[in-house]
Amino acid sequence: IREHVKLLVGFGGSKNIDRKRFEESKEPRHFAISLTGEPTLYPKLRELIGRLHERGITSFLVTNGTMPDVLEGLRGCEPTQLYITLHAPDEQTYIKCCRPLIKNGWHRLLRSLETFENLNCRKVLRLTLVKGWNMIDPEGYARLIKKTATNFVEFKAYMWVGYSRYRLPREAMPTHEEV
Repeated sequence: IREHVKLLVGFGGSKNIDRKRFEESKEPRHFAISLTGEPTLYPKLRELIGRLHERGITSFLVTNGTMPDVLEGLRGCEPTQLYITLHAPDEQTYIKCCRPLIKNGWHRLLRSLETFENLNCRKVLRLTLVKGWNMIDPEGYARLIKKTATNFVEFKAYMWVGYSRYRLPREAMPTHEEV
C-alpha cells in the first residue's frame, strides 16, 4: 500500500486533478494479486489475503491453477474473487500454449478447477484466447466449464503488448467479434 501511494504522489502536483479522488487513491479498497509468474508461489499468500480483509480491502487472486494444494489451503481465508486462467480445452493444446515448466501442469490445473466447489468466494474461469493457438474446440471448453462450480466465465483476447510481442505476431490478437 505504501508503494502504491508512492506511485501516485506525482499526481498531487497537478492543478487538473480531482482532489477528492486523489485523496481516495491513497486508501486502496481493492487489491489484485496477479504476477508475471504465479502468485500462489508466494509463501505468505494466506496471510496477505487475511491482512487485506482485516483492513476492509477486497482481494482478487489470479492464478494459472498449477498449485491446487495452495488453493485448497486458502479455505477459511479465501480471496474475495478467485480467477483461474484456462488456456486450453485439452492437455495437448495446454502444453503447446503454456509450455509448462512444472510437471503435470494440466492435471494440476484440473485439480484446481475441482477446488472451486470447496471455496467460499466468487470464482471466475478466465479464457485468454490467442488466435491460431487455443481458439479451438468450444465444446471442449464447455465440458471443462460445466465440471466446475464457477460463478462466472470471462473470455478475453490476448493483447499484443509488452514482451509478448517478441513471442507472438500481432495477428495472434483476436478481434472482439472473433472472441
